[in-house]
Amino acid sequence: MVTKQFTGSPDEADIRRADSLAREIFSDVANKWALLIIEALGERTLRFGELRKEVDGISHKMLTQNLRMLERNGLADRRVHPTVPPRVEYRLTEAGRALRETVHTMCDWTHRYLGHIEASRGRFDA
Repeated sequence: MVTKQFTGSPDEADIRRADSLAREIFSDVANKWALLIIEALGERTLRFGELRKEVDGISHKMLTQNLRMLERNGLADRRVHPTVPPRVEYRLTEAGRALRETVHTMCDWTHRYLGHIEASRGRFDA
């Protein structure tokens, strides 16, 4: 994977440019699985299996890919305990917890407007 380079101050980053690192970050974290993982972790530390149960419908592969992406972007920490079998735990970093505030707001918005969206879809599809 080629990572876009960023030089300068964050204020100078143009998020609308195709080669923007910010756009790559948006692409990484703005998918349904990443958002649900971030929301599920919250302030907790969870093992892989616990996290998979929390995020209903996610496959082993998608959970692994998204956890690696969150770890790569500094949003989640992975801790391996030297036991047999190894115990692996995940938690959000400070940056991940800050992002979770936004994700949580999006979840609240979804709950608030779910009926409105469902009705609008019904009218549009009719």
